[in-house]
Amino acid sequence: MARLSPAARRCRRRFLEFFPDGFLDETYLETERAYKWDAHRHWNAELARRGFETLLDAGAFEKIADHAIRVESRTNLLFSFEKMAIRDAVRSGGAQRFAEGLYDWLYGPGSTKARFDRWVATVDALPRCQTRVLTWPVVTVWGFLARPRVHIFLKPTVTRIAAEEYDVGFDYRSRPQWRTYEDLLAFAKRIRDDQADLHPRDMIDVQSFLWIQGSDEYPD
Repeated sequence: MARLSPAARRCRRRFLEFFPDGFLDETYLETERAYKWDAHRHWNAELARRGFETLLDAGAFEKIADHAIRVESRTNLLFSFEKMAIRDAVRSGGAQRFAEGLYDWLYGPGSTKARFDRWVATVDALPRCQTRVLTWPVVTVWGFLARPRVHIFLKPTVTRIAAEEYDVGFDYRSRPQWRTYEDLLAFAKRIRDDQADLHPRDMIDVQSFLWIQGSDEYPD
């Protein structure tokens, strides 16, 4: 086990209080991991890179958007108002922008920062009907479900509490921007390194570890 800070040890103990067998704990797998991994598998059924490219080439923008929304609907990651905002956006003329921008974010050229910045601009430009579309959960959820070994999901309140509990700096800004996401990726790497002996498989396990630290679903 890595040489852990006192805060990291406290967070580890908290996680193991709920899931004594760590990331292999049957209750953990059932309640925290399975539905996220299931959503990832459903993503790959149609929108793994080659399938995504085929649909883009065919101009099937609405089909891409509908599948992405259905995949997310298998989870509780977005708030209901965020689910509604993205549905309204793609149904109000935003399907092509959403589909092309999402492909670019997941599989496009350039650095992660460049792709992230372009994706934020894409989400910001989607039609807004009743409520805002540009939120951290909306910006990060599909990267997380499509490429869970690379991207992580940001739920602002829970993540900020988790960073405080872990005693790490986290440059949170309410408007999605690269510096905050970069900090979160660094935080995720630290957790994977610190908790390596618990064998976290991907960002699903890291995000779940954060959730246990900051969510009121897991009271002290």
